[in-house]
Amino acid sequence: MPLKHFLLALAVVGIWGTNFVVIKGGLDHLPPLLFATLRFTLAVFPAIFFVRRPPIHVGQLAAYGLFGCAGQFGLLYLAIKAKFPPGLASLVVQSQVLFTVGLAMWISRERLKPYQSVALVVATSGLLVVAGHLDGSITLPGLLLVLGAALSWACANMLSKQVGSINMLAYVVWSSAFAIPLLFALSLATEGWSAMQAGVANADLGTWAVVAWQSWANTLFGFAAWTWLLARHPAAMVVPTALLVPVFGLGASAAWLGEPFPPWKAGAFVLVLSGLAINMLWPQVQAARGRTKGS
Repeated sequence: MPLKHFLLALAVVGIWGTNFVVIKGGLDHLPPLLFATLRFTLAVFPAIFFVRRPPIHVGQLAAYGLFGCAGQFGLLYLAIKAKFPPGLASLVVQSQVLFTVGLAMWISRERLKPYQSVALVVATSGLLVVAGHLDGSITLPGLLLVLGAALSWACANMLSKQVGSINMLAYVVWSSAFAIPLLFALSLATEGWSAMQAGVANADLGTWAVVAWQSWANTLFGFAAWTWLLARHPAAMVVPTALLVPVFGLGASAAWLGEPFPPWKAGAFVLVLSGLAINMLWPQVQAARGRTKGS
C-alpha cells in the first residue's frame, strides 16, 4: 500500500475514533435522539440526489437503517448522554465483533474456529473488567446502552454480508433515509417537542459544526474513503487499521476531556484489543505460513 493510501486509512480511523469525543460536544445542547436525527438528515440530503440507489430490495435498506444507523448511533448517543465515558465507549462498542461472530453461528450456522474461541475469551475478559468497575461514572445502564449499540452494529454487519459487494457509501446514504423518520418519532415520543425546540434554539455554531462533522466527515467521507481503499487493496491490508479506532478514541478522550486511564482500564484495553487482533489477524498469519511452506 502506498504511503498516501496508508495515511488516508489512518485519517479515516482517526476520524472514527475521535468521533466519540465529538459526539459529547453535540450532546451539550441537543437531545441524543434529535442529534442522531439531524446527523442522518445531513448525511442523506443532498447526497441522495447524487448517489444512485443500490440495486437491492427496499426492505434491506430499511433494515440496515434500523440497525446500522438508528439502533447503533441512537443507543450510543444515549449512552454518552448518560455520561458513559466516550473513550471507554470507543472500546466497548468493539464488542460488535463478538456479537457478529455469535449471530453468524446462530443465523448462518457457522462453526466457531479455535482461534475465534480464543479471541472471544480474551475480548470478553476485557469487557468483564469494565463490568467489574461500575461506579458513578460508569453505570450499568450506560454499559448496557453501549452493548446495545454494538449488537445493533453486529446486526448491520450480518445485513451487509447478505447484500454482498455493493457501493457501501450509497448503501449507507439510502439506508439512512429510513433511519430519519424513526429517530424523529422516537425523539418526539421520549424527549418531547419542547426539548427538541429548545435544543435547536440553544445550538450554537459549534454544535452545528459537530452535526456536520458527524454527517460529512464521519459518515460520507469515512465510508467513501474506506470503500475506495478496499477497492484498491486487499481487505487483509486495509481492515486491520480499524484496530486503531479505540486507540484514537481513548487517546482523544484523555487529551481533550481529561478522561482518566487507570490501570484497570488499560488492562481492559489490552484484552479487548488483543481479542480483536487475534480474530482479525490470525487467518492472515496462517495464510502467510501456508505460502511460506508452499514456496
